[in-house]
Amino acid sequence: MRQSRIIDSKVIKNVEPVPNTVLNKELIIMVMAFLQLFLCETLAKRIMSLVLIAAGVPDATITESTGQCNRSVRQLRKDVSTGNTKNLFVVNGGGRKSKLADIGQEVIDEIAAGNYYSRQQFVDMIEEKFGIKTSRSAVDRLLKKTASNA
Repeated sequence: MRQSRIIDSKVIKNVEPVPNTVLNKELIIMVMAFLQLFLCETLAKRIMSLVLIAAGVPDATITESTGQCNRSVRQLRKDVSTGNTKNLFVVNGGGRKSKLADIGQEVIDEIAAGNYYSRQQFVDMIEEKFGIKTSRSAVDRLLKKTASNA
């Protein structure tokens, strides 16, 4: 039985842990699969972890059930207990930053001002003027991104 709740900050305190016999791993996997129909995998895991944290499930069991790493579960529990809910549903993109991210507008301006007709000429101009070795596909992504923003 749950002992006390602080409803104002939506932080649950003094919750008795749920016994492992009550947890059904297959049910958790089915719920996560359902959530993934509407959300990305990371958010589905995070929401399921939040539910299990609210139920008082230990971190190791949450890690095993949801597939999130132990560090993520501990951070999630800390954010919930401190009331820091600002970034609970923010998923940061992975991958590395584009070489052209900082100079993208300058490249676009140079392309508009110069006599460049092919993607390879764009690549050669970027290497010559900015000292950045890049690929034609990177230039294509830059042009596509700026065209969609226009």
